[in-house]
Amino acid sequence: MSGDAGLWCDRLVRGLAQHEFDLYALSRSRQQEDAGWVPLPEQVSRVRTAPLWTAEDDEVAYGRRARRRFTDCYGELVGALCAGSDTASGDASAHQADRFGSALYGLAELARDEGGLVGALRSDTAVRTLERACRAPGALRTAREARVADLLTVTAHLERALRPLSLDWYGDDGLGAADLCHAAAGGPAALPGLLARHFADVPLLVTEYGVQLRSHYLALGPDAAAPAVRALLAAFHGRLATEVYRRAAILTPGNAHARRWQERCGADRTRIRTVHPGMDASRFAEVGESPDRADADTLVWVGRVEPAKDLVSLLHAFAEIRREAPKARLRIVGAPAGPEGPAYLRHCRALAAQLFPDEAEGVHAVGDNPVSFEKIGGPEAPTLPDAYAGGAVVVLSSVVEGFPISLAEAMFCGRATVSTDVGAVVEVIGGTGLVVPPRNPRALAEACVALLRDPERRERLGAAARARALELFTVEQNITAFHSIYLEIVSRCPVRRVVLDEAGAPLPFAAPAEAHVPVRWTGPTARVLTRGVPGWAAGGPVRATPLAAPEGAR
Repeated sequence: MSGDAGLWCDRLVRGLAQHEFDLYALSRSRQQEDAGWVPLPEQVSRVRTAPLWTAEDDEVAYGRRARRRFTDCYGELVGALCAGSDTASGDASAHQADRFGSALYGLAELARDEGGLVGALRSDTAVRTLERACRAPGALRTAREARVADLLTVTAHLERALRPLSLDWYGDDGLGAADLCHAAAGGPAALPGLLARHFADVPLLVTEYGVQLRSHYLALGPDAAAPAVRALLAAFHGRLATEVYRRAAILTPGNAHARRWQERCGADRTRIRTVHPGMDASRFAEVGESPDRADADTLVWVGRVEPAKDLVSLLHAFAEIRREAPKARLRIVGAPAGPEGPAYLRHCRALAAQLFPDEAEGVHAVGDNPVSFEKIGGPEAPTLPDAYAGGAVVVLSSVVEGFPISLAEAMFCGRATVSTDVGAVVEVIGGTGLVVPPRNPRALAEACVALLRDPERRERLGAAARARALELFTVEQNITAFHSIYLEIVSRCPVRRVVLDEAGAPLPFAAPAEAHVPVRWTGPTARVLTRGVPGWAAGGPVRATPLAAPEGAR
């Protein structure tokens, strides 16, 4: 993983020095691997990596019995996808969930016995098996309309998503020896932990700060793929999410928004613990604790420039704000993100120039636009805290959000905020800021004007926001919460291993909990075993872990 999620995982491992960690990383792209590595803390004993973005054919030749076994298991898996989505209720939905899980573990056992699935999942047999499932009686109407190109696209996607099944991570020299597997994301990233639970009964903890199923739905829109492809892939990711949520000992969503998604997919609410992301509050301490010297007429927006942030509505809202507060200014601080980001930024700049022609105080003065577009590191905003410090009110105008990181940062800085009611915004704000409906420029403008005209209210809201952020969103509270959850899981789901003496007789109490101590007390770092690993997943010697995606922990 990368970005804020990667920082969270790094801080968690470093903060839990009393635990011993093995890190298992699944990278999604070459760019992610090329992003660099970080030094490991002493409590990390080893790192193993495997790419999900590329895989050579494992050249495993199945015999007749293995081919029949693959066809049966894969047929059951794709049959569960063609039967419909998890929105169905009652016994039919439970049956399809059990069918999917049984087929998934059957494929994993085949990979363990025969040496890999890559070639089989890419074969003509896989395509024909998917086609039969799509044409079977009772299949989804959309699936029955799948063409050859659609079948090939879905087969390729399933092969990539199921690559963790071919890894050799699940024996006693890997995840099978762990006391707990902590998956730092859901979806295919949680497959190693799911298989460790299946093969070695290792308890699984799943943390989701951004729901993978929701991200898939957003990414695979009507313009991205054919209807049959969207239906089948949505069914796959829905079934996988359901299986992960059913088998996890505890789920830790980062906010109530993610929690609702998990419950919708069948998660047992008694096994859900909401744990907010841990953020470094110290970098915002100087701004948050110093007197507010910002321009009382300035609004600030900070974030990634992309369509989901709805800067167009913000600019239209600012046009109404200017009618009520002619001295108001708007600073948009951020860089374009994603494939649509650069074009969207150009569109916003053009709209700002159209709505707000450069103004001048006199006939001999140079005109100035009340809307400025800036980047972190520039002269106007050298650092992120400086960006928040430059405005009296911080605005969030998004139409899609998970956990609003920029909102929490503004709260650490003691700033009053105006936000749209999306994602976890209301949960984060908790009454310390104003919230308006999304895509409603008039409501956004009225809330901003109300705060611009009332400095005492801004001060009260800013102080309350900072107090709330320091209580709920710091690294310290996050680490404390996970330390307690680790102990809770291990106490309820101890891994029972039989230790034998020289004669082969079992030795009860041979490995008490007190014998498990941090690695820095026990000698040199463990050696990474790579014998038998598929060629595409073979890693090098023990080295620093990439922020690219620590996906499991011991």
